[in-house]
Amino acid sequence: MKVSSAKENILKRIRQALSNPVPVPFPNSEGTASVYQPTPEELEVKFAEEFSALQGKFLYCAGREELLEGLRSLIQVRGWKETKVVCKEEGLRDLVSPLRLVYTDSVQEAAAGITGCEYLVARTGSILMSSAQSSGRTTSVYVPVHLCIAYVDQLVYDIKEGIQRIKEKYPDRLPSLITLASGPSRTADIEKTLVVGIHGPKEVFVFLVER
Repeated sequence: MKVSSAKENILKRIRQALSNPVPVPFPNSEGTASVYQPTPEELEVKFAEEFSALQGKFLYCAGREELLEGLRSLIQVRGWKETKVVCKEEGLRDLVSPLRLVYTDSVQEAAAGITGCEYLVARTGSILMSSAQSSGRTTSVYVPVHLCIAYVDQLVYDIKEGIQRIKEKYPDRLPSLITLASGPSRTADIEKTLVVGIHGPKEVFVFLVER
């Protein structure tokens, strides 16, 4: 097939350009490195600041006793002593067993849900969770109050680091659901007015525990 002179000229210029490539002007911005630099603050402080800015409620606990005291105070203030809560993670049930909570498997009956997490993302103040957790997909979404118990060694700086750790944690099979929760649910779809708790928990607490 005969190639037109105009097309031949274009192809010639392309070949010349490929033989003399122009250097990339910003070699560090090709997606291989994070554009966010680690914060000089401790990750606990950074997470607390960002999570609180998103209307989340944060409590640092030096150990199990402080965690139990924080939960006990919350239960007393909210009047939850005889109220049912959802907690499907056996390890967490054992952890808070002195509180003698009343459990249910129904999110419709529960005043609150207690879960762990995969990681806490300090830069965005987000809770990183997955379907591999025994709490399942619904506990952190359909309860009016979400109580997340996490440990200091679960803190990561950014989402990229959190996802990488999940890949390392589940090398053979990634969880079918990986999700981020950044404070209570919010929407501004209704006349551009911010409404909290319209399609998820109205309140989210993170109890960060030192092991």
